[in-house]
Amino acid sequence: MTAPTVDRAAGNRVLLYKLLVIAVLMFGFAFALIPFYREICAALGLNELTRADAAPVNTQVDLGRSLSVALDANPQPGSPLSLVPLRPSLNVHPGEFAHVEYRIVNQSQRRVWAQALPAYSPVSAAQYFHKLECFCFREMVLEPGESRTLPVVFVIDRQVPDSVGALALSYRVIEVAGKGGS
Repeated sequence: MTAPTVDRAAGNRVLLYKLLVIAVLMFGFAFALIPFYREICAALGLNELTRADAAPVNTQVDLGRSLSVALDANPQPGSPLSLVPLRPSLNVHPGEFAHVEYRIVNQSQRRVWAQALPAYSPVSAAQYFHKLECFCFREMVLEPGESRTLPVVFVIDRQVPDSVGALALSYRVIEVAGKGGS
């Protein structure tokens, strides 16, 4: 080996050791940041969601009011589909999330494509009724004799007039035209 080759190999080893030390120091620094960050946040009152007594609360619910919501379903005349709410009514506060379920049954011996159409009473209150999840958002295909439980998640806007004390949510299930059975 010549002198420049030996110097280069020694220089490469020294560089490797320096890079390893830097990598270890960087890992140690990153590892030490976690408790350091927690202490800084605790000292400044940041990141309070980790405290058990700071659980989020829905402040949009109007606990001073309660509305009665009647649930209903009307089949299309001559339809093989049966749709019924699993509970006839419920009481909700404006701004509160509500979850209800309907049961649909295909009573025929053929595949049926269906769509649910919602209706509200009083009609003027429909603008305050906000569905977040609903089987009415999409078309359904039901096999012969199939039965399903269908969810509806909704919230009634806090801006609903005080004169509205009761609402009705009704669905009509229709067969989708142009779709044949198999």
